[in-house]
Amino acid sequence: MTPLNHPTTFTPFSTTKTFTIKPQCITLIQPTKPNTKQHSHDTLKRTEKTTNLSTSSRSTTTPIPLSTKVSKRWKEYQGMRNWEGLLDPLDNNLRSEILRYGHFVEAAYKSFEFEPSSPNYSKNKFPKTTLLKKCGLPKTGYKLTKHLHATSGIQLPSWFDKAPTWVATKTSYIGYVAVCDNKEEIKRLGRRDVVIAFRGTTTCLEWLDNLRATLTNIDINIPCNNNNNKNNNNEPMVESGFLSLYTSKQDSSSSINAIPSLQEMVRKEIGRILKTYEGENLSFTITGHSLGAALAILTAYDIKTSFNNRKPLVTVMSFGGPRVGNRRFRLEVEKEGIKVLRIVNSDDVITKMPGFVFDEDDVEGNGDEVEGDVAWVLPRWIQKRVEETQLVYSEVGEELRLCSKDSPYLRGFNVATCHDLKTYLHLVDGFVSSSCPFRSTANRFLHR
Repeated sequence: MTPLNHPTTFTPFSTTKTFTIKPQCITLIQPTKPNTKQHSHDTLKRTEKTTNLSTSSRSTTTPIPLSTKVSKRWKEYQGMRNWEGLLDPLDNNLRSEILRYGHFVEAAYKSFEFEPSSPNYSKNKFPKTTLLKKCGLPKTGYKLTKHLHATSGIQLPSWFDKAPTWVATKTSYIGYVAVCDNKEEIKRLGRRDVVIAFRGTTTCLEWLDNLRATLTNIDINIPCNNNNNKNNNNEPMVESGFLSLYTSKQDSSSSINAIPSLQEMVRKEIGRILKTYEGENLSFTITGHSLGAALAILTAYDIKTSFNNRKPLVTVMSFGGPRVGNRRFRLEVEKEGIKVLRIVNSDDVITKMPGFVFDEDDVEGNGDEVEGDVAWVLPRWIQKRVEETQLVYSEVGEELRLCSKDSPYLRGFNVATCHDLKTYLHLVDGFVSSSCPFRSTANRFLHR
């Protein structure tokens, strides 16, 4: 939802002075015995070779140790059995798969132009042919086939014309589609995998869309607006801002300059892929961080409902995602057979937003009280008021719950570091089980 792992530059409208807000760096520590430079250098080299995250200043990412056993159980790792028996303790093959998809999300961040002074601000920095290599993933076995963009549907007031152009950027590069096209990797995976990777919030208007927390009916075929809210908890509903970013398009007086919605881009590319590889074993893995995690769930729902006659296997692996919709939406996601694995840091406040979650299974129609995910019991009248304001959300899918405090190598973590994608990958790399939360051989360095 918020790009807490990336610097944000803010320019007040009344001045020309630019302020840069830099995020808190993650500091990972390592045992220092014996305390010699040579020992530290040798240990670092060994860590670079054996761990899943890069520890050097090179632009490439250290490859993940890939198991050859994935092909035999790939449907289980994609959630066919809701990851039963694989999460606690965390299966090592599943760990590698989660980290692999996390690196695809990192590439979506790295390929985004963050510099507001650049004429290419908010665009993708690399062409499809070199993006993965430029982002440190030269040997994934995947071929990038489509850049994706999202458009904010917020109507800007006239005074925004006086703001810097980057402040009012409506359409931004949000991620990409990549298809596995390497025979050896297809053999290892047991199928041809298609990845859709989304970054988190970066632009001003995306921040504003995140604040549109009221629920709205999810008619995936109609662009979201503020007039289609209905006070009906029996309808599938999702967060207004997320749906707007997914379905809005940027019109233009010239059709050549018009930019289609993220939804239209996804549908067109998935339709092409299904036609191209018809008859093959296909899986669609949609992954994202923060806002990207929310868009991943909406994308998965759209793919399943738009191409259900071809019955594609659709899995979501989300990192630090906010809540997306109400209980009815969760039931629709389950009904469509969409498998969602939410990787959650219990210290990350973004995963507790927006809205409230009530334990629907314990709610009685004539009850006076209901227990929620809050620390107190809410009177019935408060619950009713929350429902009326369309702020009752429901968690979707299965959860892999991690905790920053379990890592002996994190120091000085705060709201920003708890939400950082690199923190998530570090915690996934180290997690063993609820009874043994962190393994001693986990990666101990994180390089920004």
